[in-house]
Amino acid sequence: MPTEEQIHAALRQVKYPGFSRDIVSFGLVRSVRVEDGRVVIQLELSTRKPELVAPLEAECKSTVGSLPGVQSVQVDVRMPGGGEGAPAGSMPVPRRIPGIRRIVAVASGKGGVGKSTVSVNLACGLARQNARVGLLDCDIYGPSIPLMMGIHQRPSLNEKQQIEPLANYGVKLMSIGFLVDGDAPVIWRGPMIVKTIQQFLGSVAWGELDYLLIDLPPGTGDAQLTLCQTVPLDGGLVVTTPQEASLGVVRKGMGMFQKLNVPILGIIENMSYFTAPDGQRIEIFGHGGGSQEARRQSVPFLGEIPIFTEIRIGGDRGTPVVVDAPQSAPAQAFLQIVERMKQAMPAASPQPL
Repeated sequence: MPTEEQIHAALRQVKYPGFSRDIVSFGLVRSVRVEDGRVVIQLELSTRKPELVAPLEAECKSTVGSLPGVQSVQVDVRMPGGGEGAPAGSMPVPRRIPGIRRIVAVASGKGGVGKSTVSVNLACGLARQNARVGLLDCDIYGPSIPLMMGIHQRPSLNEKQQIEPLANYGVKLMSIGFLVDGDAPVIWRGPMIVKTIQQFLGSVAWGELDYLLIDLPPGTGDAQLTLCQTVPLDGGLVVTTPQEASLGVVRKGMGMFQKLNVPILGIIENMSYFTAPDGQRIEIFGHGGGSQEARRQSVPFLGEIPIFTEIRIGGDRGTPVVVDAPQSAPAQAFLQIVERMKQAMPAASPQPL
C-alpha cells in the first residue's frame, strides 16, 4: 500500500479545472486516509458546481487508483468554515487577494542573514522593471522595512475603511512599524500577531499588483503559519549565509514550506564574500554553502550577494542600493537574482472557486 505522503505526491498531478496549479499546492486536499487498500481523500472546496467537482473527483480516483495496492478510492468534498458536511475545526482555505497576481514569501529561518535587505532590493528591482509591486513586513517584533525604505508616515483609511499602503520607490508598503510610535516595542502574544497579519493581507487596499513580496520574521511560528493558511503562496525564497550554522536552520524553513505545500523558488546566499581594497577575496563566513544546499535539496540556486558597504549604507539611509546606484556591482547582484526568480516563478493563476 502507498503511504499518505505517496498519495499526496500523486495528487500533485491533479490540476484544478482550468488552472495550471495542482490541488495540493492550492491547499484543497485537507486529509488522506489509507485503510486495507481503501483510500479516502477529503477535499475542501468553496463550490459544489458539478462541472468543477465531478472532474476533480474523477481525476483523483483515476490517479490514486493507479497506485499499486489501492483497491478503491473515495473522494469527499466538504465546504470551508464549518458549513454543512464540514468537519469540526476544519482549517481555512487559502484565498487569493483580489488584484494580486503573485505572492512570494521571503524567509530565512535564522535572524541576521540580511533577509529584509534582500526583500527590499528585490522589490525595488522588480519596480524598476515597471512591475506593480507591494512589500509586506510580517516581522511584527522587529520591523525594519520602514527604515530601509526611508518612509515613516502613518497610513490612512480610505472610504471603504481599508488601510491605504504607503509607497516609496514605486513599491507599496505595509508594516507594523508604520503604526507604532518610534522605538516602542510590540509585546504581543500569538493571537494578536495572527490577527494583525490577516488584517495586513485582507484589509489593506493593495490594488492591482504583479507581485506582493512578504518579508517573514525568522523561524517557523505563528506569522509563517498564518500567512500560508490565509493566502495561497506562489513561491518561497530562502535567504542564507554560507556557514553551516545558518544552513542548518534554513533546512527547517525549507521543510516548513514543503509541509505547507509552498513551491520553493530557490535559495539566495547573502554575505558570500568580501573583496578587500587590495583585491583579495575574503570569505568571512565560508563560501558555497548556499549553492551546495540548493543542489542537496534539488531547488534552484538564485545567486550570491557579496558583502558591499554600499548595501549597508543604502539600508541605513533608506535608499536601497538598487535605487541609489542601479548600475553598481551591488545592485547588479540583486537584479540578476530578480531575473532568476522570475524564471523560477510558476505562471500566475487566480484562486479557484
